[in-house]
Amino acid sequence: MLRKCGNFRLDVSLFPPNFQRVRKQRVIPTALPVAWHRRSRNYIESLSMNDKIAINKTAIRDASTIVVLRDRISDPHVLMGQRGSNAAFMPDKFVFPGGAIDSEDANIQLATNLNSLCKARLMEDTVEDLSNSLAVAAIRELWEESGLVLGKHGNWTCPPPTEWRAFAATGHVPVAHPLQFIFRAITPAGRPRRFDARFFLVDASDISGDLDDFSAASDELSHLQWIPLPKARDYDLPFITEVVLAEVAARTDDMSPLETVPFFKNNDEASLFVRLRGYSPKSDE
Repeated sequence: MLRKCGNFRLDVSLFPPNFQRVRKQRVIPTALPVAWHRRSRNYIESLSMNDKIAINKTAIRDASTIVVLRDRISDPHVLMGQRGSNAAFMPDKFVFPGGAIDSEDANIQLATNLNSLCKARLMEDTVEDLSNSLAVAAIRELWEESGLVLGKHGNWTCPPPTEWRAFAATGHVPVAHPLQFIFRAITPAGRPRRFDARFFLVDASDISGDLDDFSAASDELSHLQWIPLPKARDYDLPFITEVVLAEVAARTDDMSPLETVPFFKNNDEASLFVRLRGYSPKSDE
């Protein structure tokens, strides 16, 4: 079955787990005069920093998404919520909790670290080690958007940043060892927002507190609920969420870290499905 994704079509029967290269047909525009490029560059350089940020909303931002799997053996459910109709990115879609890395995430100390294999895969095809920030962002977004705590009882060694104070007030410190890196995807070009999103799977048994208490959640996601995994595709989902759900469904009885991680790689040269599998960084092979 073919599914449209950006400006190209994918045969979704091919993945997962057998991800294939998908070439993207491009129309090469007529070269613009050199003088035009110079005027454009001079204009951008004359803008204030705020102006530059304002026109750079489609720059690719590193992000984390967390998939919480409940009763994975007997009756698997996943935690999802609906984005608002006015959201710039994926309005009205049902999604997992997640969002972009914050500047403070790199400074948050984790009580336990990521599994070494997950950390190694996160460090592939990237220019810097963001593994700690990505894990922290996943835990923070889960807390902010659902009110669920991925942590253990403990005291913070220093005052937490503002966005972490409510989390710390629960008497917990964040832990990363339950997180499994299962998928990576870059938003195709032409979208109003673009993210380099890393998807983490966590078993609901590692969540502290009542799994049905969403009272501390922000209003970013509505209709928060545990959706039966076999019925999740009946909801209005982004294409990439459907692909991730297939990966999750294949791992309900396997709690070991992935040796190879699927990567939906959209860049200026091509759009590919590849796998992060322990080869040298920035390798597509």
